[in-house]
Amino acid sequence: MATTVQKITLAASRDIPFNKLLLSQSNVRRVKAGVSIEELAEDIARRGLLQGLSVRAVTNEAGGETGMFEIPAGGRRYRALELLVKQKRLAKTAPVPCIVREGGVAEEDSLAENVQRAPLHPLDQFRAFLALREKGQSEEEIAATFFVSVQVVKQRLKLASVSPKLLDVYAEDDMTLDQLMAFTVSGDHARQEQVFERLAQSYDKQPYMIRRWLTEGAVRAADKRAQFIGVDAYVEAGGCVLRDLFQGDDGGWLQDVALVNLMTAEKLREEAAKVEAEGWKWVEAAPDFPYGHSFGLRHLRGVPIAIMAEEQATRDALQAEYDGLVAEYEDAPELPEDIDARLGELETAIEAIDTRPLAYDPAEVARAGAFVSIDRNGALLVERGYVRPEDELPIEPEPDAEVADETRALAASYDGGESITADDQPPAPEPEEDEGMKPLSDRLVSELTAYRTVALRQAVSERPDVAYLAVLHALTLKVFYSYAQDSCLELDLRAVSFPAQTPGLTDSTPARALRQTHENWDHQLPGEPEALLDTLAGWDQDSRDALFAYVVSHGVNAVVEPYSRRPRAIAHADKLAQAVDLDVAATGWTPTADTFLGRVTKARILAAVAEAKGQRAADRIEHLKKGEMVEHASELLGGTGWIPEPLRTPGRLLTFERRESGDAANVDQADPISADPVETVEEMAEDGGETAMGDNEPSGEDAWAEAEAPHAVAAE
Repeated sequence: MATTVQKITLAASRDIPFNKLLLSQSNVRRVKAGVSIEELAEDIARRGLLQGLSVRAVTNEAGGETGMFEIPAGGRRYRALELLVKQKRLAKTAPVPCIVREGGVAEEDSLAENVQRAPLHPLDQFRAFLALREKGQSEEEIAATFFVSVQVVKQRLKLASVSPKLLDVYAEDDMTLDQLMAFTVSGDHARQEQVFERLAQSYDKQPYMIRRWLTEGAVRAADKRAQFIGVDAYVEAGGCVLRDLFQGDDGGWLQDVALVNLMTAEKLREEAAKVEAEGWKWVEAAPDFPYGHSFGLRHLRGVPIAIMAEEQATRDALQAEYDGLVAEYEDAPELPEDIDARLGELETAIEAIDTRPLAYDPAEVARAGAFVSIDRNGALLVERGYVRPEDELPIEPEPDAEVADETRALAASYDGGESITADDQPPAPEPEEDEGMKPLSDRLVSELTAYRTVALRQAVSERPDVAYLAVLHALTLKVFYSYAQDSCLELDLRAVSFPAQTPGLTDSTPARALRQTHENWDHQLPGEPEALLDTLAGWDQDSRDALFAYVVSHGVNAVVEPYSRRPRAIAHADKLAQAVDLDVAATGWTPTADTFLGRVTKARILAAVAEAKGQRAADRIEHLKKGEMVEHASELLGGTGWIPEPLRTPGRLLTFERRESGDAANVDQADPISADPVETVEEMAEDGGETAMGDNEPSGEDAWAEAEAPHAVAAE
């Protein structure tokens, strides 16, 4: 016999006047959460009540109904309706759709309504926003309707625009929201799916890795090329900009690298044409030039153009405003944003007036040229007034030398065309006294000046101050006055150029500091080399010492080259580094794929990570492929102060070593230059071992042992 299924009966629904409703103490919701009462009231006013209230009749002591109804579930909706009544936007007797419950427990009704209600999946919200946008609603309208900011709406729309394949993965909870947000950096679905497949095989699935893979090969908006051409101009030319709506991206990434390079080259050509129109013989243009590109070229000394009366008046007004603001807010704990911005504008305007353009001799301009490039901030950089050796005027011989040359040529014509030097000539007979006053013979002048040279050497040897000034004069001529012959000292200072350069060397911190120092000295020195010695003699000793240190620095050469290892010179460079307590990490050098990690073996990468972060950190990336290992190692080593052996100063602890020891480097600086040389430097050079950057490198334990080797590796 079949069992009859008993049918359920749903509670009746009816409209109840608002003034017949009251809150129940059986409502389990005590803590406010979610949308505010005000926002819910506005939503009800806009679209009506979408969900009725669950109510129970209020009875008296005898069990009879009183005509009032309490609300165990729906208290927030009731408060929203109550607010509308208070605002006189809803009548007190307005009918409210309600479901009248009988029997059971009121608290159970309240709990069931709140617990059994499934929350909306974030993806459903993203897609709902997208549907509203496709139906014509603007981002501002959607934001106003759902009481969120426009930025939130843009983020939700961006999330909904990710590849459907990835959205399905997110819907199945196989991807975190942070990972999905990282995929929004690129709008290319094929690229997103490609990176997702790569992510599935990767050890590290952090969002930053997704962003890095999606933007690899793109040009950051903060790149000097992008700043130079302008992101807006790039977009107008049809370029695509990748943006990250969920994290700071410094303006995003310019995806079309070829377009960036093309626009950069075109703009540089235009600027170079303007500079060439000034009359320069040659103009070279490039986004950047290698460090030392002007070595061996004579730099013209221009004269600053005098400031006009109108410009001076403008500058005085700007300076007065600047001084007034500084005095007004001198005691303020923090400057207001508008005042801080105004002070920055004033400083820029004053600096623009103070930076006077230079005027050059037209005859020199016709032989000289200029370099046009981009500085590290994306502004145009023009370096004017460089003369190449082949464009120099021939040096006219001195009168005495010219007479001597004619004499030797005449003598050669009577001797079968062979020139006779002063040493080969027989002593000339002394002139008879009755011949009167005649010029001294070359032989006699040489003999006399030889004696004078010896006497002068002895005298200078007893005057360190004069010797110092003479050396400073000679070296300054070498650095600032190319081809000048105004010193009797046989000194040579060769500025070293680097055929192999670290990426970004020209824009590095030490290179920029040297360039600024050179410009500062260039402005203080006289225009002609003949006046240099008198100028230096009039300086105080501190100024001369500072200039001496700078010009001597031009002769430093610590480059290790395969064809010229120079072990003793490199050992001296180590001692020099100890003397100045050189910390390469503090100058901003970091191990990246370009500077180190991408150019050595995996064993060396693991050794570097183990040294800086510990063996456990190295073990975590040991299984990765070379490209991924380089990326992770770059992240791990960033900020640690780790540098490879060739960059280290012997005896100086690295940053992470000082943190571990809790003490500064124990470096003996009593007399670092005169200390005993590092014998292992020469020994290793004699062995002919490979350098740290070589192709044939050890792996495993051998690589780790070599990473722990002394600094002598730098001299290989």
